[in-house]
Amino acid sequence: MSEPRFSVGQRVQIADRTPPVHHRVPSYAKGHVGVVERVCGMHANPELCIRGDGKPFQRIYRVRIPQTDLWAPYEGTDGDKLEIEIFEHWLELAQ
Repeated sequence: MSEPRFSVGQRVQIADRTPPVHHRVPSYAKGHVGVVERVCGMHANPELCIRGDGKPFQRIYRVRIPQTDLWAPYEGTDGDKLEIEIFEHWLELAQ
């Protein structure tokens, strides 16, 4: 098994793309920057499950994004966060 590409506390950006296959990234999160909260396990890639077994498996990361960054205007507190699990191939280092 390969080492995680990202580590806890690292800033990452969720890719903003729409492939013509099933994928598990909600549109409201695409393009946003968050912080890796947890490195999760390896799981079948849903983009490959439709035509096979989902291999090679992909690592999942729990990413924390401030709600104020997601929704304009956001009426909650600055401390409100979304925690979302994202497959590694959807993440890149944030600028």
